[in-house]
Amino acid sequence: MRAISGLWRWRHNPLRRGTDLLEAWTALTALLLILVAGPVIGALVGGAAQDVLQESVREQREVRHEVTATVARKLDRSPLDADPETSSGRDLRSRVVADWTAPDGTSHHGTVLAALQNPRPGDHFTLWTDPHGRLVARPLDSATATTHAVLAGFGAALLTAGVVEAGRRLAVWRMVRRRYARWDRAWDRAGPDWGRTGTGS
Repeated sequence: MRAISGLWRWRHNPLRRGTDLLEAWTALTALLLILVAGPVIGALVGGAAQDVLQESVREQREVRHEVTATVARKLDRSPLDADPETSSGRDLRSRVVADWTAPDGTSHHGTVLAALQNPRPGDHFTLWTDPHGRLVARPLDSATATTHAVLAGFGAALLTAGVVEAGRRLAVWRMVRRRYARWDRAWDRAGPDWGRTGTGS
């Protein structure tokens, strides 16, 4: 991007090459695209992601229900269960056999993970089910959906900036390659005797 500062300086410089000015304009165009197109694309992608995710939040809230389950009995610890000594509060779940009633009124009985550290028969806990009582994940909340949308927008803006910068570097690389090729042709025309006395140079 240093070439941008040379645009004004090179306007009347007798040593200025056409490729120097072209490199500077390429850098300026890339900078403007990064500063303008990047945020616009990020905002568009973030807005679209926000709409889709908030619609998903609404749909999940309609079909997922929080119900109260009752512990029937605790199951023995599995080797795959988290160690209570090293787990955080969110990881403390116990495998239990529980009973719950679905939103449609049907009774269900099965093995679930309860958010209880020491479950005993008769303890109550909540879980999420579909309208027929099948276990489902907790629905996405609005704040988390917004966070994902913002991250998508930032990611799109950064990706746009990266693509523009990669395009600028590729264009400059090609210009430099053409410049070197012209120099090679000029040296070939000058011949091996260039600079020697009596060769007419």
